[in-house]
Amino acid sequence: MPDLSPELTEEASPAGTEAAETRKRRLTVNMGPQHPSTHGVLRVLIDLDGEVITGAQPDIGYLHTGIEKQCEAINWSQVTTLTDRVDYLANLSNNLVYSLAVEKLIGDIEIPPKAQWMRVLLAELQRISSHLVWLGTHALDIGAMSMLFYCFREREQLLKLFEMFSGQRMMTSYIRIGGLALEPPRGWQRRVKEFVDIFPSRIDEYEALLEHNPIWLQRTRGVGHISLEDMLAEGVTGPMIRAAGLPWDIRKSEPYSSYDKFDFKVATRTANDVYARYQVRMEEMRQSTRIVQQALDGMPEGPWKSDYQHVTLPDREKMKTQMEALIYHFKIVTEGFRVPAGEVYQAIESPRGEIAYYVVSDGTSQPYRVFMRTPSFGNVQSIGTLLKGKLIADSIASMGSMDFVLGDVDR
Repeated sequence: MPDLSPELTEEASPAGTEAAETRKRRLTVNMGPQHPSTHGVLRVLIDLDGEVITGAQPDIGYLHTGIEKQCEAINWSQVTTLTDRVDYLANLSNNLVYSLAVEKLIGDIEIPPKAQWMRVLLAELQRISSHLVWLGTHALDIGAMSMLFYCFREREQLLKLFEMFSGQRMMTSYIRIGGLALEPPRGWQRRVKEFVDIFPSRIDEYEALLEHNPIWLQRTRGVGHISLEDMLAEGVTGPMIRAAGLPWDIRKSEPYSSYDKFDFKVATRTANDVYARYQVRMEEMRQSTRIVQQALDGMPEGPWKSDYQHVTLPDREKMKTQMEALIYHFKIVTEGFRVPAGEVYQAIESPRGEIAYYVVSDGTSQPYRVFMRTPSFGNVQSIGTLLKGKLIADSIASMGSMDFVLGDVDR
């Protein structure tokens, strides 16, 4: 293990040569793992030549939870509670991709239209909530403290909406295999409508605060460039590549959960810098608001979960009056349900990029294997390429533009 304390590196070489002087200026420093602007326990080893970064190596694993392995020890339904904790700022996205994967394995389960549209609505509310956390904390890192209070004002409204339908502010476990956990409560859609009516004006406020701020512009424009080819080679997805001009969004390219029935645009920019990534996420919040509005206006009538009795719990009224329903309830809760043997790969577009679950079943009531392809992992993987040749003063703005979550990396 190398000595990682900050030190000047001097190597034997002919005295007075330019190479020797260069080596004398090299400095290796730690950023993290207890660094407030890495937004999690990430450690980055940075090599400096003066103020220029000559190399950067991310060191992960401080938040390792073993969630993928834990999935093998519990039944299919119980795994939903673990998916909440992978990307804790976009838990509904993880609920959704896992449920879609298992439903694909089951094969003949039909998800009612209302549940499909509700899933889309919830995923887009979650996208807005996640982007608000990113915008507030990213602006705070750069020096715009007021943005944190503005963004968390709206995020608090969203957390209250999540709590209203699930009883939890963050780890909702609301999207389940076969549909939803519960029918949304009376008055919930009205509260959502009140939010989407006012939210576009809030985005206008954010832009008014930032887009003419000379400090914000100097800290973001022309900063944090990384080629699209390097990003694709290292597995970067989401707003990072869309800010480089690539309009890749799984909601459009490979629609799932009825996204093909919604009218929205894929936000792209071409500048490929910190400012362009900010613009992409701002536009994504506007487009998500459009999707939520469409979901509210066209919400189908009908059940909120499948009637596939081997997988979904029966209604409480039936459970109290019908012996068969009571038996199914008892068996599903105590033993779980069996999923046909096979393997699937299911991907969706999370706030951070492409999230995919590779799920393997051996025909029992527990998963044989659950592997999570998380977007933050690819983003963190490219830190070395992103920071090389940049100024140390721009490192926080550059890394912040990635919007990674360390639970999403270590899982």
